[in-house]
Amino acid sequence: MARTDRIHDAPGTTTDPAAPVSLAGIEPARIARVSATAYSRIVAAWRLGNDTASQLLDISPRTFARMKTGDWSGRLSRDQLMRVSAVTGLYKGLHLYFSDELADRWVTMPNTGPQFGGRAPVATMIAGGLPAILATRNYIDALRGGA
Repeated sequence: MARTDRIHDAPGTTTDPAAPVSLAGIEPARIARVSATAYSRIVAAWRLGNDTASQLLDISPRTFARMKTGDWSGRLSRDQLMRVSAVTGLYKGLHLYFSDELADRWVTMPNTGPQFGGRAPVATMIAGGLPAILATRNYIDALRGGA
């Protein structure tokens, strides 16, 4: 017999995974710190240099160097937060689809996929900005059968 009653969500929360998430109650500085830490760890796993990592996030190499050390208390724009989110999703998708070693090398390897034209995905993402980062994430999600 199917259960017809439902657990009521606490105010401001939901159990629906497709529901939008609100960050309204979280300090922007905290969001930036957590995002910077996550991004730094991902690009370290991908073995990206400071210049490449900073271009992918659209910040200066000097700012990225401070972010990596934790000696940074800046803010990220909405575009930069979206880039971190997309890169995080891409990282997860790669690790779900490939072995860890290949997942971490994939972004720097030449790729003959239609959107890459023989270039490394990271070069395509830098050249195309946020739309290219999102397209790359969608490409990996489609490979996994998740899109």
